[in-house]
Amino acid sequence: HEFIRLWGKPLGFIRILEWVFTIFAFATTGGYSGTTHISVKCGDAVLKDIDVGFGYPFRLPSYGPLKVPTCNGNATNEIYLQGDYSSSAEFYVCVGVFGFLYCTATLVLYLGYQHVYREGRGPTFDLLVTAAFAFLWLVSSSAWGKGLTDVKWATNPNHLVETCQPLCSPGYFPSMGKLNASVIFGFLNLILWTGNCWFIFKETPFHKDPNPPATMEEGGVPSS
Repeated sequence: HEFIRLWGKPLGFIRILEWVFTIFAFATTGGYSGTTHISVKCGDAVLKDIDVGFGYPFRLPSYGPLKVPTCNGNATNEIYLQGDYSSSAEFYVCVGVFGFLYCTATLVLYLGYQHVYREGRGPTFDLLVTAAFAFLWLVSSSAWGKGLTDVKWATNPNHLVETCQPLCSPGYFPSMGKLNASVIFGFLNLILWTGNCWFIFKETPFHKDPNPPATMEEGGVPSS
């Protein structure tokens, strides 16, 4: 019953949405793995596919080289993925994990300790933390959006074959749908956490009328 009542209030409803979208944001980033491919052909030989996998936290040089045959015996050239984009990815995931933990804690507070939340400085503290997370979502989502653009460029087969043409040709492109979704979830979280500030503000003393209606004394004269 408490959960249904919480779901019906804007404060609780938006917090539940934040909890869900925060999980989606860090899970789609932290759980990603992909593979980029190139193809090599030596003379009339059959095309040979070469691939290398990569994933979170996107320290690309650490994901092993693409060993490209030189068509001269068993010799190979090693092509490494370039770029370390772990800082923006880890920052984004960190914001998501801490946002998830804060949402969980406040939902427990809303459900079981509503009187504690309203009697003290709960709404004021909640407002400050929610506003801080809204700012962090803006910064981390923007940084990760730029980082993702760089990851796409670094793992693009068209870019990788530049160092081994004319023997090499682009292969399959890595699937980036999951990472594109992660950036979208980041900006959706920005909207949710920013909008929720208004509903939390309405719970704070700053929003309440500092001059409540005067009580009536005997004879119909309002008290001072």
